[in-house]
Amino acid sequence: MDEKLIRVLLHASIWFAPILVPLIVFLFGSDRELKRLALQAVVFHGSVLSLLWISTNLLWILIGFPFIVVFGLAALFVPLTGIIRALQNRPFQYPIIKKWI
Repeated sequence: MDEKLIRVLLHASIWFAPILVPLIVFLFGSDRELKRLALQAVVFHGSVLSLLWISTNLLWILIGFPFIVVFGLAALFVPLTGIIRALQNRPFQYPIIKKWI
């Protein structure tokens, strides 16, 4: 499979299989940089989904609503940026997570 397509799928997977697709690429991929991106995607997707879940539970005290907006926008725009850069063959690393992995 084309590496560009795999990179696009890694970023877009937050909307259909946020943990499964990056995990499969990480376990069965051969390229070291692709594995690193897959690991970043797993951590980012898991973090955003966890933060959205916590924010949803905080809605009853009204503090959750601004968090849902912020984390929802991050879940939308960060992967879109990754998809655009993957299509342009430009490198992309998830913000904050790139320093840990």
